[in-house]
Amino acid sequence: MADAPIGRPRASSREVLAEAASELFLERGYDATSVADITSRAGVSRSSFFNYFSSKGDVLWSGLDERIARLAAQLGQDESADAAASVRSLVLAVGDDLAPDVLALAIAQADAMDIVDELRREAALRRARIATPVAERLRRGGADPLRSEVLGAAYGGAVLAAVERWALDGPGRAPLTGVLARAVDHVAALPAAG
Repeated sequence: MADAPIGRPRASSREVLAEAASELFLERGYDATSVADITSRAGVSRSSFFNYFSSKGDVLWSGLDERIARLAAQLGQDESADAAASVRSLVLAVGDDLAPDVLALAIAQADAMDIVDELRREAALRRARIATPVAERLRRGGADPLRSEVLGAAYGGAVLAAVERWALDGPGRAPLTGVLARAVDHVAALPAAG
């Protein structure tokens, strides 16, 4: 019979850290909570924290960050004939099966966590992480460079606006995919370049 593994399984440590961070952000506020506070509450070491996150802010964004990284990789490899349709499809997939998480809680409780400015700063980074590969893919597909940049920014804005609206409306009430589809429809409705 094999010995049982020592320590927490990786997935549960990540979840425990996110839960501990959420509790502390609600109790003390974002700025008053340190990484040491989070690891102490979670019962894991500081090095364990940094196995999963590079900063306390990344605790909030890790689920969406994984999806954005996957989107960027898929866009970088995509060579389909219809770049615009491919971009739309891949952006919509960002919302597939995204369950309410610490980011949704932080958005919904931003004032209580005293995290409004932090969320704005971090959301801007995520919009850019979406905009850049979308614009590059559209350019590779033959789109005008300026239009590509504008549409990249629009898609980045659509994803973040959808996540925020989903969180504020109660993320457990409906899947993100529906809200994201509505946001992406607004991008598709932008007039063609003249």
